[in-house]
Amino acid sequence: MRKKQAQILIVDDQEEILFSAKMILKKHFETIFTTNNPKKIISVLSENEINVVLLDMNYRIGFEDGREGIHWLKEIKTLSPNTIVILMTAFGKIDTAVEGIKIGAFDYVLKPWHNEKLLETIDKAVAESRKNSKKPVIEKQERRYFVGTSQKIKQAYSIAEKVARTDANVLILGENGTGKYVFAEFIHQNSTRKNESFVHVDLGSLSDNLFESELFGYAKGAFTDAKTDTPGRFESAQNGTIFLDEIGNIPLHLQSKLLHVLQTKTVTRLGESKARPLNVRIISATNNDIKAEVKNKIFREDLLYRINTMEINLPPLRERKDDIVPMANFVLDQIAEKYNQDNWRFEENVAPYLERYPWKGNVREMENKIERALILGDNNTISITDLDILDFEEIQENDENPLSELEKTAIEKALLKHHGNISKTAEELGLSRAALYRRIEKYDLKN
Repeated sequence: MRKKQAQILIVDDQEEILFSAKMILKKHFETIFTTNNPKKIISVLSENEINVVLLDMNYRIGFEDGREGIHWLKEIKTLSPNTIVILMTAFGKIDTAVEGIKIGAFDYVLKPWHNEKLLETIDKAVAESRKNSKKPVIEKQERRYFVGTSQKIKQAYSIAEKVARTDANVLILGENGTGKYVFAEFIHQNSTRKNESFVHVDLGSLSDNLFESELFGYAKGAFTDAKTDTPGRFESAQNGTIFLDEIGNIPLHLQSKLLHVLQTKTVTRLGESKARPLNVRIISATNNDIKAEVKNKIFREDLLYRINTMEINLPPLRERKDDIVPMANFVLDQIAEKYNQDNWRFEENVAPYLERYPWKGNVREMENKIERALILGDNNTISITDLDILDFEEIQENDENPLSELEKTAIEKALLKHHGNISKTAEELGLSRAALYRRIEKYDLKN
């Protein structure tokens, strides 16, 4: 059997996984690289034209949330945009893998894998890599922004437009999922720096030992794996904007290093003594109560003064009730466009459920549910059950509420579809079995 021309990199901290995957893949593909150290990804990518990276999501004992995998996925997509990334994850960690797909991973495989499924996925990834290498470079389309009508969000965008015209440092505050990244990008796109780099750094995913090398860069030989001179994220953002996301998560002992860069407007790579001048606009964000952290002496007050020349608060969705349905339609249009599909819509009875759902994860939760619903939906139409927004504590007990009738009808249809099977009905409706039994009792659907 003739091997396919492809270079594949396997990254996993378990030697038996590396050995097993290599034995399977080397029969079908020309060149297989392996490493048990994700820090070596950069050097392998810089020295080889890697088509596909098979990337594990966890590397340190006791850290199994997949954040390291997400961090290295972002690194790969930055360093080598045409390289296809497939994530490896355990069955219970699929949600993190889905998050990875949203930010650029091609697919994921479950460990332990089926050999045929692994080969099929790698085959598709290699084909996609070849298509990518033939794609012409196209100008990035300008992002469309949804503002809405609520007074709080209009005020936030008004402040953003004013501050964008300056070089003032901005601190964006808001709960998880309120759109802090999109807001930071809006400020950059409306600034005089819009044609320069916008560099996003997820500080929450950086381990202490990666902090300096990632942000400030390093000289060749600065540490064991430092094979070449490498600029950090600050230098990559020169003349543009750097977005320091989750800044409230920086440990106290590292905050002084960041403060020095902001005060001196210079950066010194690890292993060098020469300070390099910086011309960078700083936008930071956190969902923490940063002032309480200052009071409790876990965040430096002088660093807070440096990053929040202008402070902007993003309201949660529960404080933007009138914006929920228009935003859902906006998100649906964008996701449909992402999948090259047209004319998607919500069923007519969905709107009151959207408004009533608590959206604890805010816009990010909405995007996640709508994307899943589009994948599951039929006939370009999204139903309540597709959205999985029935199971939450705020269900009203008022029988006159028309929402109760909608919910009752949805449950009746699902029960009929699954011939009374409780497990399958609960799964379709996004309910636990106990929650479904409570609703069956409530609506007297036992017969």
